[in-house]
Amino acid sequence: MRPAPSSTEAGASRGFVHLREGIESFLRFARGKVWSEASPREKLHALSVAVRRPALDAMRESERRYLDQDAKRLYYLSLEFLMGRALGNNLMNLGLYDDTKAITAEMGVDLDQLESLEPDAALGNGGLGRLAACFLDSLATMNYPGFGYGINYEFGLFRQTFVNGFQHEKPDHWLEGGSPWLIERPDDVIAVPVYGSVAHNTLRGTYKPAWIDAKVLIGVPHDMPIVGYGGTTVNVLRLFSAQSSDEFDIGIFNAGDYISAVQHKINTEAISKILYPSDAIQSGRELRLLQEYFLVACSIRDIVKRYRQTHDSFDDFPAKVAIQMNDTHPALTIAELMRMFIDEYHLAWEHAWAITVDTCGYTNHTLLPEASERWPTALLERVLPRHVQIIQEINRRLLAEVERRFPAEFGMQQRVSIIGEGEVRMANLAIAGSHSVNGVAALHSELVKKLLAPDFAKLWPERFNNKTNGVTPRRWLLHANRPLAHLITKAIGDGWIRDLNELRRLELFVDEGSLLERLDAVKSRNKLALAKLTMDLTDVAVDPESMFDVQVKRIHEYKRQLLNILHVVHRYWAIVEDGQTPVQPRTFIFAGKAAPGYFMAKLIIKLIHSVGEVVNSDPRTRDWLRVVFLPDYRVSLAEAIIPAAELSEQISTAGKEASGTGNMKMALNGALTIGTLDGANIEIRDEVGEENIFVFGLRAEEVTQLLASGYHPEQYLSANKTLRRVVDSIASGHFSRGDKDIFRPIVAKLLGSRDEYVHLADLESYIDTQQRVDIEYRDRPGWRRKSLLNIARMGKFSSDRTIAEYARDIWNVKPAVIGNFAHAAVLEE
Repeated sequence: MRPAPSSTEAGASRGFVHLREGIESFLRFARGKVWSEASPREKLHALSVAVRRPALDAMRESERRYLDQDAKRLYYLSLEFLMGRALGNNLMNLGLYDDTKAITAEMGVDLDQLESLEPDAALGNGGLGRLAACFLDSLATMNYPGFGYGINYEFGLFRQTFVNGFQHEKPDHWLEGGSPWLIERPDDVIAVPVYGSVAHNTLRGTYKPAWIDAKVLIGVPHDMPIVGYGGTTVNVLRLFSAQSSDEFDIGIFNAGDYISAVQHKINTEAISKILYPSDAIQSGRELRLLQEYFLVACSIRDIVKRYRQTHDSFDDFPAKVAIQMNDTHPALTIAELMRMFIDEYHLAWEHAWAITVDTCGYTNHTLLPEASERWPTALLERVLPRHVQIIQEINRRLLAEVERRFPAEFGMQQRVSIIGEGEVRMANLAIAGSHSVNGVAALHSELVKKLLAPDFAKLWPERFNNKTNGVTPRRWLLHANRPLAHLITKAIGDGWIRDLNELRRLELFVDEGSLLERLDAVKSRNKLALAKLTMDLTDVAVDPESMFDVQVKRIHEYKRQLLNILHVVHRYWAIVEDGQTPVQPRTFIFAGKAAPGYFMAKLIIKLIHSVGEVVNSDPRTRDWLRVVFLPDYRVSLAEAIIPAAELSEQISTAGKEASGTGNMKMALNGALTIGTLDGANIEIRDEVGEENIFVFGLRAEEVTQLLASGYHPEQYLSANKTLRRVVDSIASGHFSRGDKDIFRPIVAKLLGSRDEYVHLADLESYIDTQQRVDIEYRDRPGWRRKSLLNIARMGKFSSDRTIAEYARDIWNVKPAVIGNFAHAAVLEE
């Protein structure tokens, strides 16, 4: 007789039944079909809706818990959230993955195939948006009341294709057909005024300005559940869509001018139509400004509304609300809070300012001057006339404080001024209005104080701090690399999923041959899968026995994909002209998008394709070298590439990369890093040990000194004939079918003193270090050992650690736990 099932088995059985019932119910009542009649996309939608049910139940329970505890809440404002696909990640975090795989198999469908049909929620441009997504996962997993605010872009980041090696952009209509993970909240719409003018009124002798004749935008919230690991806490990412307050002008419509009648509606809804890649800031500046204010206005109104539901005054606002601005895009938060406090709630300036500063924090993500947001004052005044008044008053008081505290520092006022040369400097506004200003890696945070904002650091040194970035191990190891996750869990248990420092226990196995061989087998399996995907995407066959050398990230000159392909050209000539036999076959894997208006980045993509075309077809090199550029880089493609990577290219010019997170993801999956001492590479070296990373090139201070003293790239070519051969062969048209003009801009940049990314200064060191990589890789037991140690020593780079530091040092937010149980690990001082 079969024994009665345990309570755990019974609960799993009920969950199994409920999930299947949910799938069948949706198809029957929402689509009028049964499973066998449904299309693959309908099956995906039905499964997602069924999985959504327990997520929404947990979301409501989490909100009830926050209200019961009157918990302080963190609101994370970001113009970008690169969320990727939701189904697989949510199944894993809810503990339903295995059950669902069994259900779909029983119903004749492979779960992996269904997952592959889900479009990426590509609401971001790169690392900034992906970091925000990791943070949301950690906040929920650690039971923090943490919420994201963003824009519900109808079109995500463009879909990338290649024609003759040139990037072409196509619309990414990720919301086509709707998303089961977005819940519209039409009863919570928000009115957002823009344009208009300021009426200069006085009341009993007191100046009382009023914002009048404004056009009104409508923000419609859509909630995306953010499921923490274990399913105990489900937070919300609230995304706003823009709608017109008037569908159309009936008078104009009746006069026969139908296009003009709906023009305001068209213009308004363009605000949430498409994500603008960050490098194209000169195009559509007004629309970009409207996007930023739309995000801020909707978010702040929502935050204040929620606070006012349980509090009568704003005295406790900073004790119950923390707002983090992810870069300068939401910097108008400072002015909008002040406007609401003063104009709508009639607080005194000093009281409003104290609340604003105590509430807001600002994270800086870049030192690049072109990424430092500055809005023309005239444009800002036309779009947001009242806010310009407020910014002017903030600036007046700021300059008065500088004059009072540093009377002898004559240039300091000009440097810290929020307004200057006809522009509003958004970084200065964010710094002035925040109690905390942080960088995202130790070096970057020091450079923020030394280079970006030295006067502010002198004015308010206590505000500046570092919060080194991290990545969520749930998506980037447990979900993206299930074979490796299974191997780790079998060796040390599953505690690492919540506390990544547990990976240190893998060091106990560093000399155990059987585990190292299984680790190598996992990597080989992942390489085989990527080789198949590469063939499907590019028609280029790659050898899974070769070393997989990977550089995947946004294409930008400072990230130096150009340096990487120069090294490939060097290897090509070493085989073809010098008769060298390589130590090891190598496949160079590139992926990444260039901003549509970034000419040089797009030309570098073309060069990579052109070099690949020659290298891959030359019978002398094709068995030793392969170059592939995988199209349309996005989160789901990264989840296929990163587990297969063996060498991680993190080769930015020192001092240019704020942090990087791809470096963390690849090391966590067992790749060894070759990189400069830039961003988080420095801290990765400190954690994994110098012997387990390949460091080359100039340091940040050496780059600064070289550029200051005069950079002369020709001297590097004169001293090294092999380097000259690399550049000359590109200039001669060898890789462009004899066309000497196509890559002329790249050659001119390399040879010019204005190459601030000093490619040729680092090329020889890079080539020499790559030769050392070959030697180390040939020692297979030694390489496996280094790979294991990289995985074992990645504990610091969990976004859980980063979020715990933000919560402790900046937000003063505590986990809202059930009883005495807390998922948040205790952070040791």
